[in-house]
Amino acid sequence: MHLAHVDSPPHRSSPRVAVFAAAALAVTSLTLLLLVALSWYPLAALDGGISRSLHRSAVAHHGTTRAFRILTDWVWDPATMRILAAATVLWLLWRLRDAQTALWVAATCVLAALVQNSFKVLVGRARPVWPDPVDSARGSAFPSGHAMTATVVCGLLLWLLHRYGTGGATRLMAWAAAVVSVVGVGLSRVWLGVHWPSDVVGGWLLGALMVALAVASYERWGRGEEEPAAPAEPS
Repeated sequence: MHLAHVDSPPHRSSPRVAVFAAAALAVTSLTLLLLVALSWYPLAALDGGISRSLHRSAVAHHGTTRAFRILTDWVWDPATMRILAAATVLWLLWRLRDAQTALWVAATCVLAALVQNSFKVLVGRARPVWPDPVDSARGSAFPSGHAMTATVVCGLLLWLLHRYGTGGATRLMAWAAAVVSVVGVGLSRVWLGVHWPSDVVGGWLLGALMVALAVASYERWGRGEEEPAAPAEPS
């Protein structure tokens, strides 16, 4: 992976764009949370219809189901994603000597986990129950921890790649891997019958919200030492 030289100034994101994105994501996330908590019938009906259709496919297509189980249990599992985040924090500390950004990434991941678990307890949504399950999962359904964790970690990594100026080909591959991972893990959780579609959407929205808040706050308060010194006033 080609990164800009350590001594070169990191690229900056627009805090205004991040703030607007965070505001839009917060409103959308809160709306979905309320609809789920209130068991809004049109959403419940849509969740049920999609889930039943995908579950029939999961039962009929054993190879695809087995592949999704491997991916969701090993490649896209929250533990794997957190190991990737931890490795990124160590890279920032050891290679780039950027303790502040490393702390920001670590704090965002920890806060995202706390938010995720808090919403699970708050909403207490039951997972789908099938007479012929192809997989199982514990705990409350909303939001999907797999979807939220993948969104947070992939979003932070993409921000870091932009911040440290990766090459075009590397950035394109990173975006492709991130999109496949985030979309793929969400689809796998519904396919395997352990989440409703709105659980996955909620995980995506809350994960993106955490990233937007992290970027906005970092660009507002976390880059003070990078600001160039003001020119001296002529005497």
